[in-house]
Amino acid sequence: MTEPQFRFDDGAAYEEMMGKWSRSAGEIFLDWLAPPPALRWIDIGCGNGAFTELLVDRCAPAEVAGVDPSEGQLAFARTRPAGRVAQFQQGHAMALPFPDHKFDAATMALVIFFVPEPARGVAEMVRVVRPGGIVAAYAWDMFGGGFPLDPILVELRAMNLPSLMPPSADASRMEALRGLWSAAGLEGVETRKIAVQRTFADFDAFWAASVNGSNAARIVNEMTPSDVEVLKSRVRARLPIDAAGHITYGAHANAVKGRVPA
Repeated sequence: MTEPQFRFDDGAAYEEMMGKWSRSAGEIFLDWLAPPPALRWIDIGCGNGAFTELLVDRCAPAEVAGVDPSEGQLAFARTRPAGRVAQFQQGHAMALPFPDHKFDAATMALVIFFVPEPARGVAEMVRVVRPGGIVAAYAWDMFGGGFPLDPILVELRAMNLPSLMPPSADASRMEALRGLWSAAGLEGVETRKIAVQRTFADFDAFWAASVNGSNAARIVNEMTPSDVEVLKSRVRARLPIDAAGHITYGAHANAVKGRVPA
């Protein structure tokens, strides 16, 4: 079985899985940032626009640029109401297609652990933000059990199957985020934990949302039917299922913010 490639091209499936988790965490993240209105924002690794939509709805931005390498995700993002303000275009976190100091605020929502060289990604955020502007991010705590797909990740590992761990997972650690922001020369660096939870109607709803919208689908599709059933049984046993069959469990992210020196 091949290792999963971390690329997300189905915006609708991603919305059902990570888009909903992202917005829950994003609400708390924006409360913490408490930005003034009328800023020029860049949302790096915007995916299907779930967090970009929050920026438009919550922050009264003057301008929003959403950047992502996947045209499939961007196509979904452009169908959102946020498209009335946001402009979506293809691009990569380590080489943003914008001039220096163009924006007032740069964010990465659940992205930094997918950037091959996180320090270069942070440097690019700093480059495109004006002096005094905001640079911020949040990422699932991959080593602290904070990943929403952790019940599946743990059992894949136990069955010696490919991992869902992103390539730069270490960047999700709180101390790593603080170190990246400090090393980039940002001032007033602060961090915090963001805890969220979600309820699924039953195990089938959890499985469909969690697998179809993630790289788990690539792994599951290469498994034999019997192994899939074993995996599902093991995952089911890890989940808190109430008497009505509902599943409610939590995830948590680490967040960081700082300002470009004036």
